[in-house]
Amino acid sequence: MTLPEPSAHPAQPAPQRPGRKLGPIAENVGSAHRVWLEPVRTTYLSSGLTLNELSERTRFAKSKLSELLRGVGLYPRWEIVHSLATELKMPNWPLYQLWRRAAREAHKTRGWVEGCSEKITLTRTPEAPPMDHCAFRQTVEEDYRRYAQVFLADDQRDAAVSDTFDILWLRWKNDALTSPDTRRFAWQVLRAAVMAKSPHLDGRPDLARAAFDTVALQSQTTVTGHMNQLTESLEVFKAMSRLPDHRLDVMLLRRLCGFTLEEASALLGAPLVAVQSDERHAVRFLESVLCPSPETEGNTP
Repeated sequence: MTLPEPSAHPAQPAPQRPGRKLGPIAENVGSAHRVWLEPVRTTYLSSGLTLNELSERTRFAKSKLSELLRGVGLYPRWEIVHSLATELKMPNWPLYQLWRRAAREAHKTRGWVEGCSEKITLTRTPEAPPMDHCAFRQTVEEDYRRYAQVFLADDQRDAAVSDTFDILWLRWKNDALTSPDTRRFAWQVLRAAVMAKSPHLDGRPDLARAAFDTVALQSQTTVTGHMNQLTESLEVFKAMSRLPDHRLDVMLLRRLCGFTLEEASALLGAPLVAVQSDERHAVRFLESVLCPSPETEGNTP
């Protein structure tokens, strides 16, 4: 799961720390684990605190904290994640939710998860997110769900959207609000959450699910018409999956979800002229693939 890069703050360079530099996240860290680990690392690196100081405050060994921040060794217990997040002044509730989901990815049992957190009662009680985060969620949540529905069944769709707002809450102050456009940042988080749960073919999202849910297919009244339309829809969505990410999103929002140009622009956090251009280029590409001219037929890239 590839999330937006943390916001750069050139006017506030990361503090210089004594001792060895913290190593990178281990390559074998799972996608759900990485979702919460990256913002925790970013917050630590911008905090000015050293591992020695965190060790003294949390009473966990410096080596243990270093392993946690690099994602090496066993999946960390909630006690140590909670202690670190408390010292870094990070919101506990969304971090706890993301930690639990990553624990399932790491094949931890429910008993193990509950045993890690039963002594820390405060983190098991939902806290209120920032008011501007709540307002943003109310504005876009249903639209995000419509986009996720193109790729995912209902339960996975809801999980992806829930993950999106937990990630945004965790990164709201330091990344989302300081990014050039909060809407664009949020859309990138949503897209990453949806793509992490979506099936892929040859590195591109599989849109076969969408082909079974078109108005044209549902309007067919005969078996032959249904099969012919399904074959055509599968060809269209296979070609559409080859579009660059930003153009694919525009086409899905416009042609499948039914958003206007202005609504798509607002959701994506992209200028209206850019959305218009993306749609125009996407349509031309699809026409060249699905309806090639006699001169180019057989030579389509």
